[in-house]
Amino acid sequence: MLAAVDNLRLALGTFLGNPLRSLLTLLGIVIGVTTVITMMALIEGLRIKVNNDLSQLGANSFQVSKWPSGFGRVNWQKYSKRKDLTLEDMRAIEESCPSVSVVSAADTEGGQKISTAIQETRPSVRVTGATAEYIDTSGMSVAAGRFFGEVDVVDGRQVAVLGLDVVETLFPAGIEPIGQEIRIKGRPFTVVGILQRRGSFLGMVSMDNVVFMPMRAYESLYGKVRSVGLAVQAQSPELLSKAQDEVTNLLRRRRDVAPLEPNDFEVRTNESMTETFNSLSQVITIASFGVCLLSLVVGGIGILNIMLVSVTERTKEIGIRKALGARKSRILGQFATEAVMLSLLGGAIGVGFGYFLAFLARWMLGFTTVVPGWAVALSLGMSSGVGLVFGIYPAARAARLDPVEAMRSE
Repeated sequence: MLAAVDNLRLALGTFLGNPLRSLLTLLGIVIGVTTVITMMALIEGLRIKVNNDLSQLGANSFQVSKWPSGFGRVNWQKYSKRKDLTLEDMRAIEESCPSVSVVSAADTEGGQKISTAIQETRPSVRVTGATAEYIDTSGMSVAAGRFFGEVDVVDGRQVAVLGLDVVETLFPAGIEPIGQEIRIKGRPFTVVGILQRRGSFLGMVSMDNVVFMPMRAYESLYGKVRSVGLAVQAQSPELLSKAQDEVTNLLRRRRDVAPLEPNDFEVRTNESMTETFNSLSQVITIASFGVCLLSLVVGGIGILNIMLVSVTERTKEIGIRKALGARKSRILGQFATEAVMLSLLGGAIGVGFGYFLAFLARWMLGFTTVVPGWAVALSLGMSSGVGLVFGIYPAARAARLDPVEAMRSE
């Protein structure tokens, strides 16, 4: 115990004696650990955000689309050859799937500009045409006014429900939006409802910068929808799997998919979308640790170099200690402790910088970043391990020095 305390004291004295050299030696380790801590905080924050956003859709809901999710590389040309999903498919699901409670259809056009007589938005609003059931399957709720109903859809009435970002841009404080007229592509629409604030998806895309209108009015504005997205709600969470099977079998029959052929449409649940994101995050995690390992190797080479220099500078001191009775194990432990302490200090500095960057990302991106405890422990363990591995050779070299020859050195 006393030997360990003495080794720590000697290591600390070495650091304080050469602070600038020690800090420059640690640079590679600091960069590697900072990278890991920051990336893990972002990924963990995104994971929590994804789970929260998807939970708004409900535990008994799933989506059917012609297109796969946008994660990863997608051969869009391949999927464009699939048959479109139509409103007739939606009605068939309503009539033929007993485990389904509600089904809705929607299509979205992005990059739109909305205006009033005195204000206008930037061309970044997403305009969605939907059926009346969409409010029941989307996890949204109306803060004021109403959502459009079946009569509005059938008649193609030019009514609109606005997200709060659009409301705040078009209507200054004190002006009641309900009943006001807005214009989309030059056509007038009457505001009948305002949605409750939903925040942003993944901390990047605002879910409040939206306008909803009846599907028929949407088609008159943007042309006939080629393929709709379907949102399906099961009778209960327990019937979710059965509802998926019923919808899948029905659509396969309607689209003439052969028995052994894969589906030519996508069925996505909250769990499947979470799994897709987790797969992507695993790739990012592995890449982050690759960067960390590379930086740690660079830092380890620096530690190896500085420890060899330290052994050379302190040859006479080592000779005197051995002449006074210090064993090889004590000399080995002294220099190994210095190497581990040096790398561990770099790891601690890297963790501090990582927390700072995570806080900065939270402030800039607007969503929670969480540093996992295992990432801190693993980073410190890896950095101290690198110090031990790269410090063994200089420590062994010091332990093997002949005391007489060492004392003669200048």
